[in-house]
Amino acid sequence: MRDINDPLIAAIRLLGSALWTFVMAVPQSLLIGFGRVAASRRVARLYWRGIAWILGLVLVTRGDRSARHPTLFVSNHVSYLDVIVLGALLEAAFVAKAEVRGWPAIGLIAKLGRTVFVDRRPRKSLEHRDEMLDRLAKAGESLILFPEGTSHDGNRILPFKSALFSAAEVKDAQGRHIAVQPVSLAYTRLDGMPIGRLWRPFYAWYGRMALIGHFWRAVGLGLTTVEVEFHPPVSLDQFASRKALADHCHALVGRGLVLANSGRQPAAPGAAATPQTA
Repeated sequence: MRDINDPLIAAIRLLGSALWTFVMAVPQSLLIGFGRVAASRRVARLYWRGIAWILGLVLVTRGDRSARHPTLFVSNHVSYLDVIVLGALLEAAFVAKAEVRGWPAIGLIAKLGRTVFVDRRPRKSLEHRDEMLDRLAKAGESLILFPEGTSHDGNRILPFKSALFSAAEVKDAQGRHIAVQPVSLAYTRLDGMPIGRLWRPFYAWYGRMALIGHFWRAVGLGLTTVEVEFHPPVSLDQFASRKALADHCHALVGRGLVLANSGRQPAAPGAAATPQTA
């Protein structure tokens, strides 16, 4: 695979990202410390919007984002870049595997974003599931979930784990099951040129890929178009089971990914081809 990374661009973007993180970490820490959840969510989104701009991510959206609070957003998972993209578009906290907590730099950023860390061990899983439910039910906080449970190559999606949809059982202040919004996310163009299977591994992080080396290559690329489609929200009471809800979301997200990767999505009305389109 031909290396299209520019080391100078990578170095400049890494320095810019580090400086922006340092600037934003202080107010975010204070807001979290004083329990200002709503304000901390807005600051988190501002932070991710800045990182997206620094890294040259052009965000093109389709569909309407759910206006209900809380909402459980469920998306396919391509790489760590997904967090930047969705964080820039949504005022919501992420649900991540517990290992992320200990990752250098990324773990600290995740904590500042009030990420819910989910442990896969049965002994801890109920405790972390309860934290997810509390965030949705008591705090009324929206969450972003990657129900595949892991990232993949960006060409297709893995089956959704229906157990992760237990959060959809939560009811809002009006006694309704919370909204669940499927989201398709695809990396489609590099400097205006379609990204095919040859270039997709520059963005998709999966398998035994080394994180640091992959990140260095990814941040040295040109302007990257990321297409995000928000499908119509649904709720658990519209389906016979969590499995049926998971299957419905999987079908919509998968179809959106295929259409975006193939370039067959209709043009997004009013979407400007500039970094940080939201």
